[in-house]
Amino acid sequence: MADIINFTIDGKECAAEKGILILQAAKENDIYIPTLCNYEGVKPQGSCRICTIKTNGQFVTACTTPVADGMEIENNTEEINDLRKSIIELLFVEGNHFCPACEKSGDCELQALAYRFQMMVPRFTYQFPKREIDADNPKILMDCNRCIRCKRCIRAIKDEKGRSIFAFHGRGQNIEVHIDPDLGSRLTDELAEKAVNICPVGAILPREKGFRTPIGQRKFDHKPIGSEYKY
Repeated sequence: MADIINFTIDGKECAAEKGILILQAAKENDIYIPTLCNYEGVKPQGSCRICTIKTNGQFVTACTTPVADGMEIENNTEEINDLRKSIIELLFVEGNHFCPACEKSGDCELQALAYRFQMMVPRFTYQFPKREIDADNPKILMDCNRCIRCKRCIRAIKDEKGRSIFAFHGRGQNIEVHIDPDLGSRLTDELAEKAVNICPVGAILPREKGFRTPIGQRKFDHKPIGSEYKY
């Protein structure tokens, strides 16, 4: 029998199985904690920091921190939401996100969070980096201008031997996600589709299949991100 513990999120009494991660515990209690790098079935990384919450006076990532008995969690506060908003703004100014021209518009999780947190003019200076589009792969193309380095593709898209088809290339501000030329040349249709779907932005796109869903009928066009939760 599972060991059930009690904790609170923004004063709401919650219960969950001991040892599960805060993000999952919140979900089970119908509470929304935003995230960009976390994906169900993929080992959590804590790289985007959007799921940052506060407990015991410390900021931690909800996707990598286990819930504990008696834990008091702050999630939906002005301080934390402003922190999340600043991270979203940084992601926009660091890359080249031209939403009106992006075919992932309406399906993009970064764009949806920008709407949720009412991002208008970022408080940071736009960088406008010069990044190339990798169109060498026969099944997908990689637009590094939109990549937020969440590592979803690196962690989830692997061949039959468990080797990652995507990997980081470069260092510091010049780091980019690239497709391994050898493994990528043998990318199956199934894995290609999975890579496209797992990307939270428009960095990985299918070839010759653009704009399959009309604008106005996309995931977040009528239903804001996180709206399926009560809290």
